[in-house]
Amino acid sequence: MHPLTVTWSPHIYTQIGWKNFQGWLHRGGFDNYLFTPNPKIHRLLTKLAFENLLHTFQPFILGQKTFAPKMAAKFGIKLIMYGEMPGEYGANVPITESKFRSSGSTKDGFSTDYALGRDVKELYLGGVHIGEIMEKYKLTLGDLEPYLPMDPAIIKDNNIEFHYLGYYLKWTPQECYYYAVENTGFEANPERTEGTYSKYNSLDDRIDGFFYYTTFIKFGLGRATYDASQEIRNHHLTREEGVALVKRFDGEFPKKYFQEILEYIGITEERFWETVDKFRSPHLWEKKDSQWILKHHVW
Repeated sequence: MHPLTVTWSPHIYTQIGWKNFQGWLHRGGFDNYLFTPNPKIHRLLTKLAFENLLHTFQPFILGQKTFAPKMAAKFGIKLIMYGEMPGEYGANVPITESKFRSSGSTKDGFSTDYALGRDVKELYLGGVHIGEIMEKYKLTLGDLEPYLPMDPAIIKDNNIEFHYLGYYLKWTPQECYYYAVENTGFEANPERTEGTYSKYNSLDDRIDGFFYYTTFIKFGLGRATYDASQEIRNHHLTREEGVALVKRFDGEFPKKYFQEILEYIGITEERFWETVDKFRSPHLWEKKDSQWILKHHVW
C-alpha cells in the first residue's frame, strides 16, 4: 500500500506531541496533509462545547472524524483506515456496518438527520443550534464546514469504505506503544501524565487532560480508571494493582496547562469552576465541608 495520511491538528500541540508527529512522518515515510482549522472559530466552538456540554473535545472529534472521508472523496480514494474504533473495548460492530459512516457520530443523530435532509442550521454544534451560532457570531456555513459531516450519498457514490485497524490486529495500547517506539522512534512523556499513571498515550494536545477531567466530573470515571481497566483486561495489571493506581491518581486535576487553556477558550478561572460544578450530577457527587466528594468508587 501507498497510503495518504491525513491529520486534524490538536488544539495546542505539546512539545513531545509535535516531535512524535514529525518522527512518525520522517521515519515511517508517509505523505501527509495536516489541517489546522481556523483557530478563532475552533476556540469559539471549544468554549461553547465546554460551557454547554462540559466537553472540550467535541469540535475536535467532529472535525477529526469527518476530515478523512472529505479528503478521500477529494482524491478519489476508496479505502479509509482508522485506528481503534470508538467501541474498541466493548462494541462488536461488523465491518459492513461501518461502511458509509462519514462522521462516526450517527448515534447522536447528527449525521443521520443531515442525511435525511434536515436543514443543517437546525443541528447542534457545541450544544447550540448552528443557525444561532451563525447569527450571533456572524459566521457562514463555509466557516463551519470542517465540522459538518459529509452527505452519506457522496460516500456511497464514491464507493468509500471505512475499516478499523482493530478489526485485524488486537488493539492493545501498550503493544501499540512498543511498536511505535520500534518503528518511528516514538517517545513517551518525560513525566507521568496528570490524572493517571501512564506516560505514553494521548499526549499530543495540551487540552487532553481536561477532556478526561470533565469525563470524571460527569461520570465519576477518570483517566486512571480507563487506563487501568484496559491493562487489567490485557493482563498487564492485576485488579488489585489497578485499584491502587485508581485510588491514587483518578480525578487528579490537570494543572500543568490550566492557565493556558483558560486563555485559549477565553474564560476566567471562576467561570471554569462554576461550569464544572454545574455538571456534577447529584447521584454522583455531594458537598461536605465545602468540598465535593464522589459518592461511589469503581472499587
